[in-house]
Amino acid sequence: MLFVQNIRILACYSKWANSRILETINELPVSEITKKRASIFGGILPTLAHIYIINRIWQGHLLGKDHGYTSRRSQIIETLDQYSSQLNEIGDWYISYANSLNEQELNEKVLFNFVDGGSGEMNRSDILLHIVNHQTFHRGHLSDMLYQSGYEPPSIDLPVFHRNVFSKMNR
Repeated sequence: MLFVQNIRILACYSKWANSRILETINELPVSEITKKRASIFGGILPTLAHIYIINRIWQGHLLGKDHGYTSRRSQIIETLDQYSSQLNEIGDWYISYANSLNEQELNEKVLFNFVDGGSGEMNRSDILLHIVNHQTFHRGHLSDMLYQSGYEPPSIDLPVFHRNVFSKMNR
């Protein structure tokens, strides 16, 4: 049961951490949000686009449905408000999805095709762990861009989530 609980906690943590960093990004001047940067995706909005696209790709894999993406990058960059809404919505979906699974279902294998070609196989729990880890990785990029803009990123470590959110949920 601890295994299932940890997957569920991580889904909640990921949405919480995304929300915190998006709140801080929202404090930036528009020129900083749209600024081209020497980063893997070229800036804040393209990084948010990538996070969202990857979440949608893996959602499709988990559901056994075509996700419709042919790239892990977006050619069309939306607004911060749009990405905030999309990441909030997909975060809710992952929480609901994780809460709907039992240990047996979490261990089920999922067959999928990578966007850049080739087939893959992972169990549902490993996919969910990947989603959390992937977002954490790119929140690090976003944090660096916040520092470059003269802003301090929020504290979004898992122990902070446990202290500020999770412990209050379980009282």
